[in-house]
Amino acid sequence: MIYRNYNFTETVKKALNIAERITVKAENSSIDTPYVVYGLLSVDCVSKTTLNSFGIYTHNFILTSDKMARQLLDFSPPTILVFDQSKALARQADSNYIGAEHILLAVLLSDNNAVRILKHLGVDMKKLLIKAAQDANLMQFISDRTGLEVPEEEKSEEEENGDLGELAKFGTDITKKARENKLDPVVGRQEEIERIIQILSRRTKNNPVLIGEPGVGKSAVVDGLAEAIVNGNVPSLLEGKTVFSLDLAGLLAGTKYRGDFEQRLKNAIDFITKNGKIILFIDEIHNLVGAGSTSEGKMDAAEILKPLLARGELQTIGATTVDEYRKYIEKEPALERRFQPVMVEQPTADETVKILEGLREKYEEHHRVTISDEAIRAAAKLSDRYISDRFLPDKAIDLIDEAASKAKLKTFVIPPELRELEDELHELEKEKNKAKLSDDFNTAQRCKDRIEELNDKIIVLKQQVQDNYAKERPTIGEEDIAEIVSKWTSIPVVKLNESEAQRLLNLEKMLHERVVGQDEAVKAVARSIRRARAGINDPKRPIGSFIFVGPTGVGKTELTKALAEALFGDENLLITLDMSEYMEKHTTSKLVGAPPGYVGYDEAGQLTEKVRRKPYSVVLFDEIEKAHPDVFNMLLQILDEGRLTDSRGRVVSFKNTVIVMTSNVGASQISGNMRLGFGGGADAESEYDKMRDKLTEELKKSFKPEFLNRVDDIIVFHKLDKDATRRIAEIFTAGLTSRLAEKDIKIVFTEQALDLLAGQGFDKEYGARPLKRVIQRLVEDKLSEALLEGKIKSGERIKIDASNGKIQFKK
Repeated sequence: MIYRNYNFTETVKKALNIAERITVKAENSSIDTPYVVYGLLSVDCVSKTTLNSFGIYTHNFILTSDKMARQLLDFSPPTILVFDQSKALARQADSNYIGAEHILLAVLLSDNNAVRILKHLGVDMKKLLIKAAQDANLMQFISDRTGLEVPEEEKSEEEENGDLGELAKFGTDITKKARENKLDPVVGRQEEIERIIQILSRRTKNNPVLIGEPGVGKSAVVDGLAEAIVNGNVPSLLEGKTVFSLDLAGLLAGTKYRGDFEQRLKNAIDFITKNGKIILFIDEIHNLVGAGSTSEGKMDAAEILKPLLARGELQTIGATTVDEYRKYIEKEPALERRFQPVMVEQPTADETVKILEGLREKYEEHHRVTISDEAIRAAAKLSDRYISDRFLPDKAIDLIDEAASKAKLKTFVIPPELRELEDELHELEKEKNKAKLSDDFNTAQRCKDRIEELNDKIIVLKQQVQDNYAKERPTIGEEDIAEIVSKWTSIPVVKLNESEAQRLLNLEKMLHERVVGQDEAVKAVARSIRRARAGINDPKRPIGSFIFVGPTGVGKTELTKALAEALFGDENLLITLDMSEYMEKHTTSKLVGAPPGYVGYDEAGQLTEKVRRKPYSVVLFDEIEKAHPDVFNMLLQILDEGRLTDSRGRVVSFKNTVIVMTSNVGASQISGNMRLGFGGGADAESEYDKMRDKLTEELKKSFKPEFLNRVDDIIVFHKLDKDATRRIAEIFTAGLTSRLAEKDIKIVFTEQALDLLAGQGFDKEYGARPLKRVIQRLVEDKLSEALLEGKIKSGERIKIDASNGKIQFKK
């Protein structure tokens, strides 16, 4: 082939190989320029990107060229001319190799079939030529040679910088972006923009500083000012001004020696003051304090700017957070007095909806999706309710952005046929290499032919995938937003599907599988969870808050674990705090973290950090009566407002937690004195009422009224009767059976064995705990001995029976 006489890059060689195969398939005797362009479109190169940006892809280009090939019969000479010209262009660009960008530029500079096809497709040839020249770094050369005038937006970097000169290296011209419509729309910040204009119009100290939490839209206010200047909606004093965002990091970068940074800053300031038309915007303005300073007494950036700020010679807009302003700016009174604070508050959910509606078009265009009104409302409402550690509108915008990205990526489907072809191609490559090593040239040639055939098919299929991806325009709905919120927070905010609704309706049954004889407790907890998932509970308070009281060993902690398993599928997803560890005043700080200056300040709070990381959880305060009174003060805020502030000032939300407090208050007074559960139904109910009244009275003595009033329900647990103990024995033995099944040993308990275990394990005072010890002593100890002695082996079946008051093991 003639192209082997040219020093092409590997990418160009690959493109020309494809062009050769397509030419053979078209039954042409020579490679024409359209096939060369098709080859460039088939490989990853800068020319492909450029052509794609003009709507030229392999599928529409090759169809058009096939259609026109019957009319136009220029073959090798134009292609050779393109190669010669690309060689000269590469030399002009000081490149040792001819790249794809040189080939495309050479095609566009001559009259050939490829150019005719591009014109037929409606491509703006002037813009394409400019872009190709820029890709090859030959814009000036092409301009001189062709007399092509470069449009304003395509000018060189020096020309682009215009009046900003060297200053442009250290920041961004925001007004230029506004003029080119490259800024996101600014919605609902008119009051802040007017306040900035008012301050900028002052004679001295005309320097506003925007103060607000991260993500509330401080930078957007400055964008709004730039748009107002461009649109002429400002007083004559500000007309024609340039809002320039200064990059402090860019100023600092590369300053090796003492004085380099100060010199750069001084030069920038001198340029701005002489120009007189530049408004400086410094984001994170607190970084001025200390910037450039390497030792005590050395002047930092803030010291350099202070005199100019006071005299009004340098108009500056700053932006910083509330915390950073307090920490850095307020500590410097001389700097603080030169700035006029403008508070940028977090918008409401309704205001956020309007902001998102303004941004919708930008995100639809970027992701190639359709964003519904329901998705916008859901993003504002759900982010406001469930994402408590970030601020509107930033968190709502991020929800829309990620939901759109996820929905669009779902449309990128690689067909099984393409995977099969790629697998076959991989195998053929290995077979070809093996054949070459064994000098089996017939097999190698056969593999080579098949590989070329597969490559052609793969190129077509890949292009179809890309085309389908570009054409698909999915719609973002409320469910898409809810899915992203669930992934971010682990909170199930998606709409209830039929299976989950049925599971919640059957929640009592699920809890009863583990908790026996406590109907009132199970029903109260289940009702609370259903209210929360149906969305009708108070959104400011926790999902539910309960005090579990009653005798020991009746299932208070077990119900909490069962609740965690029912909600999350794992009983270990439970935050347990033993209140005996928080009996002293100094230990209470461990819940939210030690205050500044104390040991452990760097460590997070044991309660707040766990809930911050697992916001949808069951929090168990075990033996709450042992806690120090300060703990109850914290609980008041949690139960009433659903939030708690840690030692670092972060607000942790408890809105999606279930708060359970267990207590043994009054248990000692009722133990052994009541025969609850052993008489008839009416008698048992009467005994339970007496116990509940007694325990409620004891709770009122032990806890303050304001604490008890904030709890959703005080649940008094029944004492266990013999029937309940028998059912618990079945649950305990079922656990043992499943553990042994993992060792391939099957055990079966007879009714007599269960009766014996329940009878010996029953204790009206200590509940179910003695039963567990009885099973360990009579069953587990003997089974472990038999396993170690080899009397019981894997694969065997053991029957556990009872006779004459003793447990017996039978094979």
